[in-house]
Amino acid sequence: MTKRKPKKQLNKYVRFSGIAMQMGLTIYLGSILGKWLDNKFPNDSELYLKICTLAAVFAAMFSVIRQVSKLSKDKND
Repeated sequence: MTKRKPKKQLNKYVRFSGIAMQMGLTIYLGSILGKWLDNKFPNDSELYLKICTLAAVFAAMFSVIRQVSKLSKDKND
């Protein structure tokens, strides 16, 4: 039984690092979309960049919260 515990702990680290990578990628892609929209529909204040990046941050946070709550439910079961 002691051999399973380190493997399970390593699995948690892999999951959390995957969540962090997913969050960073989501925010990055949101900013890329915003830059593209600003080039397609020019404006003075880079409004699309700000809106898309902020929406990507909220989407990433929602995803992280959902995944962490799922992990905590799996831990309790």
